[in-house]
Amino acid sequence: MSEPTTGLDRAAGLASLRRTPQQARSRARLARVLETAERVLIDEGTGALTTTRIAAEAKVSVGSLYQYLPDRGAIIEALAAGYFAKLEATADALAEAATAERWEDPVGVLVDAYAEIYRTEHGFRALWFGSGLTERTRAADRAHKRRMADGIRRVLLALDVPLPRDDEAVARACHAAVLAADALAQEAFRRDPQGDAALLDEAKTMLRGYLTALTARS
Repeated sequence: MSEPTTGLDRAAGLASLRRTPQQARSRARLARVLETAERVLIDEGTGALTTTRIAAEAKVSVGSLYQYLPDRGAIIEALAAGYFAKLEATADALAEAATAERWEDPVGVLVDAYAEIYRTEHGFRALWFGSGLTERTRAADRAHKRRMADGIRRVLLALDVPLPRDDEAVARACHAAVLAADALAQEAFRRDPQGDAALLDEAKTMLRGYLTALTARS
């Protein structure tokens, strides 16, 4: 769950790619480009993510880079897609684990799992706390949060948490929980690279109360 996202993970199936590499050599080149972009992002922020800079540091030609990532926006979108995939894979793993385990505090498990991603994925924090997000990235994030909400719903179902019969109400509640948790997590990690523990605890308290109120509607 805490393994770092790799450039190869990001190279597959990204909407921001002008075309998808098929050969192993091309895939390795794209992976190197994305790993380079992430390093520059962490060290210097989104403003440094120019195509010429990334091509030079990745030791590929600008023309080769343009085949896949035509501009800074595409680089940002590709990096964001990798981070979204990491979060969604965590949601899938948690839903699977919940089928075999019984968690006394599901909210605590979920918040701690996602806080660990914020803690270890320095590029994710650098991207989200910067000022260079594209509108396509923001739109992708909105869709991503919907998928995360569905992951939360699957976890609750796997744990046999009593939920309202109104599927739309459950989906709305899970989406609201994701939006609130994300806002609090971002603030916690703006305050402290390891996450402000007191604020993360407040997030858990709030979400536990919300879950209690949701189950009371069942």
